[in-house]
Amino acid sequence: MGIGSVLVILLISLFFINVIGYHVVALILLLAVSVLAMFFEIYPVVTVAILSAMAWNFLFIPPRFTFKINTPEDALLFLMYFVIAVMNAVFTTKIRKAEAEARQRKEREKTIALYNTMLNSLSHELKTPISTIIGAVDTLKDHPIRLSETQTSELYTEIETAGNRLHRQVGNLLNMSRLESDFIQLQKDWHDLNEILHKVINLNIHEATQHKIIFKEDEDLPLVKIDATLVEQIFQNILHNAFQYTPGNSTIKIKAGYENKTILVKIADNGKGFPQDKIEKVFDKFYRLPNTATGGTGLGLSIAQGFARAQNGQIVLKNRKEGGAEFTICIPAESTHPKNYRNE
Repeated sequence: MGIGSVLVILLISLFFINVIGYHVVALILLLAVSVLAMFFEIYPVVTVAILSAMAWNFLFIPPRFTFKINTPEDALLFLMYFVIAVMNAVFTTKIRKAEAEARQRKEREKTIALYNTMLNSLSHELKTPISTIIGAVDTLKDHPIRLSETQTSELYTEIETAGNRLHRQVGNLLNMSRLESDFIQLQKDWHDLNEILHKVINLNIHEATQHKIIFKEDEDLPLVKIDATLVEQIFQNILHNAFQYTPGNSTIKIKAGYENKTILVKIADNGKGFPQDKIEKVFDKFYRLPNTATGGTGLGLSIAQGFARAQNGQIVLKNRKEGGAEFTICIPAESTHPKNYRNE
């Protein structure tokens, strides 16, 4: 490609040599070598630089079509062209290599920092429920007779809550692994969006004891063709985020709709909302807002956005004027009336 580019320039220059002169041809060739050095490795570029110098001498420097140079000025000009072209090729490629190494080093540092964040989060997220389970089990084993029914029930509840927390974090790690490896095969089928939302709400009832969930289903919603498992996980992660980071007694409103061949689900709360300058970072892996309560790995919203994009959709976050945050889940989907589905 490098040689071909130089040959094209040489042929064009031959047609206009009487107009531009052989000194201008040298500048054009130098520019071409400089541009090629931005894209190719050092050996091809040095080769092109040497060949372009020889071709310029043979085709353009008087006497033309020989390698002979008559005047000291032309000899000096040829030497300068040769040295500048080769040095330009070498230095440009070395600069490119240094920049590439700097980018790789920066990416490695970023990756290390990212995984340090992950390990710090996981060490807390996994250690706390494991300690809770071990402590509760030890108490049940060592004092089976002394414990009242209420105390025993509370310990079993602690074990169940800690187990669910562990299950959620392991699930998040597995889901993130699926997203990063692009190993997601959509399993689309016809589903009732109202039914999916009711299912997710019921699964989170035990977490919503200090929150009020308002969801009024739209009976006119059609059946939609989606991957229900991914959509459930999206709703689950956004709801869990609301339970974890909004104050007690907050209200969470859920509204589902279908417009322009797209399902639209809004999940809004009346909490404190998000800092405006941090909204774009909320969906980044392992990102957690500063000065938030402990707990969480910063994966939930990132996974939700990844699952939405896997279905050619997206999640949009904004702060509400009246206070709180609103997540809008938009996912393109086919639709059909329930009657038509039964007929099929």
